[in-house]
Amino acid sequence: MTATESLPRRVRIGYGSGSVATGAFGTVPGLMLLPYLTDQLGIAALWAGVIVFLPKAWDVVLNPVAGRVSDRTTDARGPRRPWLLKAGIALAIGFALIFAAPELGSRWAEAGWVLAFFLATATAYAFFQVPYVAMPAEMTSSYDERTRLMTWRVAILAFTIMLAGASAPLIRDAVGGRGGYRAMGVVMALVILLGVILAYRGTRAAPVGAVEPGAGSLRDQLRIVATARDFRALLTTFVLQALATGCMLAGVDYLAGDVLGRQGASTILFVCFVGPALLLTPLWARVGERIGKRQGYTLASLVLAAGAAGAAVARVAPPGVVFAAVALVGVGYAGCQVFPMAMLPDAAAVDARRTGSNRAGVYTGVWTAGETLGLALGPGVFAVVLAAGGYVASTTGGTDQPDSALTAITLGFSLLPAALVLLSLLWLRSYTLDAEAVDHD
Repeated sequence: MTATESLPRRVRIGYGSGSVATGAFGTVPGLMLLPYLTDQLGIAALWAGVIVFLPKAWDVVLNPVAGRVSDRTTDARGPRRPWLLKAGIALAIGFALIFAAPELGSRWAEAGWVLAFFLATATAYAFFQVPYVAMPAEMTSSYDERTRLMTWRVAILAFTIMLAGASAPLIRDAVGGRGGYRAMGVVMALVILLGVILAYRGTRAAPVGAVEPGAGSLRDQLRIVATARDFRALLTTFVLQALATGCMLAGVDYLAGDVLGRQGASTILFVCFVGPALLLTPLWARVGERIGKRQGYTLASLVLAAGAAGAAVARVAPPGVVFAAVALVGVGYAGCQVFPMAMLPDAAAVDARRTGSNRAGVYTGVWTAGETLGLALGPGVFAVVLAAGGYVASTTGGTDQPDSALTAITLGFSLLPAALVLLSLLWLRSYTLDAEAVDHD
């Protein structure tokens, strides 16, 4: 099937279902892995940050390669869908093993287990995520239809983040200790597998479009992509915001347990963060249709930054004030997912028309590499902030923290992400593609 302007609803939902897998993998390690390492395995915060960062850094290198490979895949199902199934199954299995470290008699041996399986799982994720993100540029040629397609994807993503982010701490706490982390890992692996199967089956009727990989080596194509000014501006904006989001995800468990003194508040914070996105994602899509994607993205970013800054009062304000600030973050976060995800295929499609070569896989490989880098650096940066504040690691959890550590947790969750989001808008100003440029280029 060739790319079309309008897609059936079943295809939009089917494609969006892939966000069940990407949302679970993108959320739970960022939320749970750092506390697992510092509070169960007894790894110092700085080294725990390194362990969380390294597999994601590997993905930064691997993602463009995965894009190139999917561009050149020949299959009756299209170049992308076979990877959804093969890599997706490996992703689910690997995820369960990350949190299943046995008692090895050495915390460093156990940390090595986590690092090895996180690295393997990150590899599988690259070969799932990159083809998945590349599909919209080939499924439809319409500027507005891509926004509608991303609306379904972001709505399902928001639901998954809420489901995974809220339930993962509950499962861990219900079982307790390392066994709780193991149980949580298995449940989340099943959630990922469900998303993989739904996306694979749901896109079987999706248009494939003409996929003709550009000539030259991967280095040649990366060099060409790097010269695309609009793509470069959009990518820089998104990476800085992914870094901000990564900091906040890493800080949820610490903010809830150490600053608010309510371990169960992790679930409440996640509901506050994601709940608004479930309701407001379609509204952001309509905002984009009225004022344009770039202007909508700017507005959503300002709302997100305002909410993050509001959480800076966590140490002195009632918990309800913090929950309200995080809900405002959720309002902005919904738009900060809808707009860039709809703008990426615009940039790839314009490039394909101008050059006659389809580099959608390379574009999305670079994009997901940047996103992965931002989300990976988030916990790493937050771990540095913890270390600077004198956070005390343990193997039992619940250790009383010094005042400096509580301040570090609060600032790392609030003012630091807010500053990163505002900084990202300097690059967004350089993005120029609008409906006329995309539809009539």
